[in-house]
Amino acid sequence: MAFINPAKLRVKEPRDGWKGRFFHSKKMTFAYYDVSAGALIHEHSHANDEVWNVIEGRIRITVAGKAKTLGPGSAAVVPPHTKHSVKALTDARAIVVDHPLRKAIGGVKL
Repeated sequence: MAFINPAKLRVKEPRDGWKGRFFHSKKMTFAYYDVSAGALIHEHSHANDEVWNVIEGRIRITVAGKAKTLGPGSAAVVPPHTKHSVKALTDARAIVVDHPLRKAIGGVKL
């Protein structure tokens, strides 16, 4: 699959307020999220490298105890096995990339 139109992918909601469209390359998972203001992802960690790219709105992300508010054009890198949490301060859109690929997020099979 060389070309993807995420708008045509089925929407899944792995957490309340986090509506995503997901696809994989050979080694990465891509999530295109539409996020409702106030939606949270609890503090957790996992074995994946994870990069957050904010497209619209404002998201507060805490990585290893350091919090930062990200807006359009901002990104955050979460190293493997690092505690992190996320809160949407406004309605937002973000692209999240994980390496290696993930088979599930929030208990939802991808």
